[in-house]
Amino acid sequence: MTAPRMILPDRFYMVTRRCAQRQFLLCPGPDANQIFQYCLLESAIRWDITVLLPCVLSNHHHTVIYDRHGHVIEFIQHFHSLLARSMNALRGRWENFFSTEEPCLVELVDRNDILDKLTYSATNPVKDGLVERVADWPGVNGLDALLSGRSVKVERPEKFFRDDGAMPCEVELTFHIPEGTRQIPDVPAFLNELRDSVVRAEAGFARQRAESGKRVLGRRRVLRQSWCDSPMSHESRRNRRPRIAARSTRSRIQVLQRNQIFIDAYRKARKLWLAGLEAIFPAGTFWLRRFAAVQVAEAPAAFSISNQL
Repeated sequence: MTAPRMILPDRFYMVTRRCAQRQFLLCPGPDANQIFQYCLLESAIRWDITVLLPCVLSNHHHTVIYDRHGHVIEFIQHFHSLLARSMNALRGRWENFFSTEEPCLVELVDRNDILDKLTYSATNPVKDGLVERVADWPGVNGLDALLSGRSVKVERPEKFFRDDGAMPCEVELTFHIPEGTRQIPDVPAFLNELRDSVVRAEAGFARQRAESGKRVLGRRRVLRQSWCDSPMSHESRRNRRPRIAARSTRSRIQVLQRNQIFIDAYRKARKLWLAGLEAIFPAGTFWLRRFAAVQVAEAPAAFSISNQL
């Protein structure tokens, strides 16, 4: 049995999901960009999720979010379902849009971990040799919106969505870092550090290209890609799927211990529940709380907010 996942409020995450067979089903273009942003914004508004930065490459996406209320699972399910159906309508497809692997959901423990993943997500097209700078990427990339504080407004796409349907005609959201979180107490200073981190990453990738003699694919060639294509590179298999990102050894050990305590308590409660006995599941139980209405303990403040990390 897969180890259960603990879902608690006040968490930063990076969500990643890959298209089926690594196809370029998310390749940039006006319609594809509009659909992704509309589905993301509508889902975030529906589940009260704060979006920090999405970055969409041709066959996968990375999206960094903040979940104040513990709704991340519902958000991911709604977002990916809506995105898959609407993108399939655009491409004229009927098969699975995403890989059968479950979405990768990585908890970002500390300030530095959030900075690392925001930098990684924003510069992913540069790292992969597609463009020279983040600003050159023709697909969805929320770095400029996050740094500038401007809102993102998207009209409902014509494909898949009915004119007289219940979905909003327009959605608007600001990509931002919420004030008052324990992880990032000083947001302006953090954004300045993020800006510098992206510049350093772009310069580092430029040096690597110069040393190897490689050139970027370029914006025009990216836009000419067919969504039917897929990378020629070898795909690694059976890799680890991390659940946390923690640069600090101390923080990583603490969170792993926290997760193991949850797993042990969950399995004991599940054994009692299956035997028909009274069972109280640990705080953070999601699936059985939602679909089997089991009793779940309330999280103590120090446990749910992780003040010790």
